[in-house]
Amino acid sequence: MATKEEVKRYLTHWFQLGKKVVIGNEGTHLLPQPIFQGDRYSQEFEDCWQKILLSSSGDCYLEGTEETIAELLTPAWEMISCGRCSMPVPMRNLGMPPLSCPCSNLGGWPNTELPTPRSPISNQEQLMAIRNRLVEKVATNQ
Repeated sequence: MATKEEVKRYLTHWFQLGKKVVIGNEGTHLLPQPIFQGDRYSQEFEDCWQKILLSSSGDCYLEGTEETIAELLTPAWEMISCGRCSMPVPMRNLGMPPLSCPCSNLGGWPNTELPTPRSPISNQEQLMAIRNRLVEKVATNQ
């Protein structure tokens, strides 16, 4: 089963490549900017997420896909990495897989010369990891 956090990560990765979420009842397309604020999701992203979760919004889905976000939050789905581009994609636990990855209509993707989309990063945690590696390296060289 895909957790809410996995579905949010799935959306953020595709948002970074310009994919939008279609809000079914309104027929509008949402692409929150910015997606992150430091080590958190931005308020714009959180507002978009809340709108997606509202039942009054109708069927919401990522452009280029057929699965609704509500479906992805059921036990029938899990998130895996696309075999072509390594981006997160939904996969049914049972039954037939989706017809294609959202990357299928992105020209020039995957592009290994560009940084890949990411999740929120805690600068503090990253700096602590670097510090710990340096301390370990110094300790093994003495």
